[in-house]
Amino acid sequence: MTDPLVLGIDSSTTATKAIAWDQHGQVVVEGRARVPMSTPRPGYFEQGPQDWWASAVTAICQVTAAVDPDRIQALSIANQRETFAVLDADGNAVRPGILWLDERSGDDVRILAERHGIARIRQITGKTPDPTPAIYGLSWLQRNEPETLRRTAHVVEVHGYLVFRLTGQAATSRASADPLGVYDMEADRYADELLAPLGLGPDRFFTANRPGTVIGEVSAETAEATGLRAGTKVVAGGGDGQAGGLGCGVIETGRAYCNLGTATVSGVWASRYMVDPGWRTMSSVSGEGFINELCLRTGTYLTDWFVNNLFGLDGVADPQAYARLEAEAAALPVGSDGLLLTPWWLGSMTPYWDNDARGTMIGLSAEHGRGHFYRAKMEGIALEQALGIGKIEAALGTSVTEIVAIGGGSRSDLWCQILADSIGRPVLRSSTVEASSLGAGICAAMGAGWFGDMKSAVGSMAGRIERRIEPDAARHARYGELLALFERLYPQLRAIYADLAAFKQKGSRR
Repeated sequence: MTDPLVLGIDSSTTATKAIAWDQHGQVVVEGRARVPMSTPRPGYFEQGPQDWWASAVTAICQVTAAVDPDRIQALSIANQRETFAVLDADGNAVRPGILWLDERSGDDVRILAERHGIARIRQITGKTPDPTPAIYGLSWLQRNEPETLRRTAHVVEVHGYLVFRLTGQAATSRASADPLGVYDMEADRYADELLAPLGLGPDRFFTANRPGTVIGEVSAETAEATGLRAGTKVVAGGGDGQAGGLGCGVIETGRAYCNLGTATVSGVWASRYMVDPGWRTMSSVSGEGFINELCLRTGTYLTDWFVNNLFGLDGVADPQAYARLEAEAAALPVGSDGLLLTPWWLGSMTPYWDNDARGTMIGLSAEHGRGHFYRAKMEGIALEQALGIGKIEAALGTSVTEIVAIGGGSRSDLWCQILADSIGRPVLRSSTVEASSLGAGICAAMGAGWFGDMKSAVGSMAGRIERRIEPDAARHARYGELLALFERLYPQLRAIYADLAAFKQKGSRR
């Protein structure tokens, strides 16, 4: 056997990536398989838990076919968050799983907010009521499919389900359980207060463990299916957002991360539990402290929307279209010649928590072309990050000194520069594309006993910085002026958003 490896499994919304990492955080081999998704009705997004498993098996088999399975000492999981499934007593799915981007539970957000109070829900869970966490989907099941809940023996997230299939153990990670919105973050246990009105108790959920701890071993049956060695350690990982932060080395105050992926997710580590409408509070996958997280449902999703829907280009057939648009946008000044964009194409999470909020472009004139739209899109997303990080810094009483950019959008030099100029902090581009899998790999390394503490593990394995992008003082000052205008928009548009949503709903009933 040559050098030992760990396996970081990233089970995302669209695919599973299984990556073997060495002790220096280098990729040795990667497996990948898609996860199918169904949309049985508009706004409904579902997946079969068996498809999570089938995708994971395919990806793992690609790894074990390429390296000696005896080299893999441990594995851990980063998972799409908030997505959940309900299982019967035999571990079979009672119905398809409901995804984090599902929109059916809007009424349940209002029902639970009225039942418990918005402030109380936020204090317990660290999250302002919003359709994303699983608790609102569970409320929807109680009202619309009561027989489903009566047949439910276990409510599981993706991490817990994969651990169950790998080991036979009803175990998960605290950093995967808490995004469900049913976890008492301060007490470190499932929240009876929130679950009891749904007819559920903590016993319906898998045991939540500290990230980085061994929670089971690969069973003989799973070894046969995947090629892994029976007895391989399975280690608690966590949600893909927090795992990505760990892969970037965000384990103490000062460094933040910004994932410019399909959605835009930024996080700042905090040693103490803090709640605020301006962010979501998550458990850190380091096992210590918390992540104060900003979440915007649009990132590269909006880039692709502009390219395909507004500009009528084919970004797949003509990938150079993105480079041409970026060049046009780079030639323009701060503020896109007076064009300001709000990026809420899919509603607003932090800081406004308004599912009716929608995208706007204000200041349109005859001088504006597609380069202006493209730059305004980058600026709108960057300004929202600047707004949120400013709120977190004020609450922490300390400054973020640098931001690590990951995700597909981080490959854009212009977007990283706009982010640096908007926030006024250096942006560091990570060499690691698969930061969530790397975060899971770091957890697996801890479980394998490679390192004595998480700081040492991160120091050895976290993604290297390939470029440092400094903010420009003059441009930062201009973005400060633009941010003041950006912050004024939502309060003036809030009532219009609500009325427009009601108008749309009225029309859909005809």
